[in-house]
Amino acid sequence: MSGPGRFVRVDGVPLHVVVEGRGPVCVLSAGLAMAWFDWDPVAALLVAAGRTVVRFDRPGHGLSGPATEAPTAAGEAHRIARVLDALQSAGAVDAGQAGPVTVVGHSIAGFHAEAFARLYPERTAALVLVDSSVEEVPRALLSAGLRTGVARVLGRAVTAVGLPAALGPLARRAAVRASRTGGSDPAARDLVRRCYRTGRVWRGALLENACYLDVAAEMPALRLAHPSAAPATVLAGHDGSGSRAALRWLARQAALADRLGARFEVAEPAGHLVMLDRPDQVARAVLSTAEQGQPRA
Repeated sequence: MSGPGRFVRVDGVPLHVVVEGRGPVCVLSAGLAMAWFDWDPVAALLVAAGRTVVRFDRPGHGLSGPATEAPTAAGEAHRIARVLDALQSAGAVDAGQAGPVTVVGHSIAGFHAEAFARLYPERTAALVLVDSSVEEVPRALLSAGLRTGVARVLGRAVTAVGLPAALGPLARRAAVRASRTGGSDPAARDLVRRCYRTGRVWRGALLENACYLDVAAEMPALRLAHPSAAPATVLAGHDGSGSRAALRWLARQAALADRLGARFEVAEPAGHLVMLDRPDQVARAVLSTAEQGQPRA
């Protein structure tokens, strides 16, 4: 389903954006090192249900320009808002549907989506977190400056020796297989090669990963300073096993839902890439949560 998309410039970075459908707007943001096409199965279901679906690649991801600054939760929330502003200015999103949006974040993008809901409550109809990152007490042993510096040096080094071109698509395929319950990577080979053979994506993923704990550490203060009244759902992936690690992850996701006053659902069987393993359940969660946020007649 992946369309050709367009590029909008936000804070000097060209961001790749795909807009499809008509109706209330849903914004889908993928996890670390993932791309817009990883939402294809969910996007198709939402478009069929009468929604406008907006997908964009963060800096250094997918087809977007290189990451120039270390990411923050608030910064990524502002980026979502500016992407929507740019699309509305360009007429890419129906003026009649330019109201509050349902924002959906997977993995680390769960932090970004929640930050958007808190910083832009008037623009948020609903919030859905899909197997979101969760850190109860985020603590980093090394300074943020040192970690980002190492990430930048490592990114330049792996690019210089040709690792992305040699191993990028294989690494992507292996990571997707490991994050699903028995499924392979459904992404088109040409798209995977186009994105993952570039050092730009490797550098972006390394930088975002280096800032992970810093982004997580922003969330408690945001929750305290900016309460959110938007209906929310936490959808956790579970592989169906009774392993200690799997049950512990479900408990942490349930605690996150309780902390946010959100509905808690389990997608089973599903790995971390719930949108690929259970796209139907993700789409249902998005639609049902959005319906809770609609004004009653």
